Amino acid sequence: MKTKRNVKCLMSVLLVLVFAVSVSACGKSGNGNGGSEGETKYAQAVDVLNAVLAVYEENDKFAVAGGDMENAVMDGPGKFDVSKTEELDMTLGLPADQASSLDDAASMVHMMNANTFTGGAYRLKDGTDVDAFADAVKENIKNRQWMCGFPDTLLIIRVDGSYVITAFGNAEIMDTFKANALSALDGAEVLVEEPIM
Repeated sequence: MKTKRNVKCLMSVLLVLVFAVSVSACGKSGNGNGGSEGETKYAQAVDVLNAVLAVYEENDKFAVAGGDMENAVMDGPGKFDVSKTEELDMTLGLPADQASSLDDAASMVHMMNANTFTGGAYRLKDGTDVDAFADAVKENIKNRQWMCGFPDTLLIIRVDGSYVITAFGNAEIMDTFKANALSALDGAEVLVEEPIM
């Protein structure tokens, strides 16, 4: 009798352990964006740009507008519809053939002159080659025909394995943006930083 009871207790303990291990394994399976590489604290691309703006010193801030034409936001970044491939290219310098790599996008642009500062944040789909994406954006921006002056610097930053920021503009503004992005964003690393002309 005692032996049967011990076996039942042992079986119960083993079942509890198996259940606990399976539950903890499920909790570590990622969020559907590529496992550990896709884990992120940013729910959407606009959160990435807002995190950068939040650390700006008052004297470094500039007038910003965001979003696409239908969803324009004044005084901050805005969500950008990833299906607007032509507008993504014209506004942010994202090649049309790269739009299919995106799950989400956001923008922030200097309200006086887009060549002074234009930035985009993109959440990439699972399996997107980040280096190839960065190279395509770099080539597209560097080969543009600029009007009303041209930006000095191109910057591309990878953020926590899920997001990429692209930005171009005035060298001094870009230095401040880079410093703020690297300090504000988890896992941020510069992929490209070079003069445009």
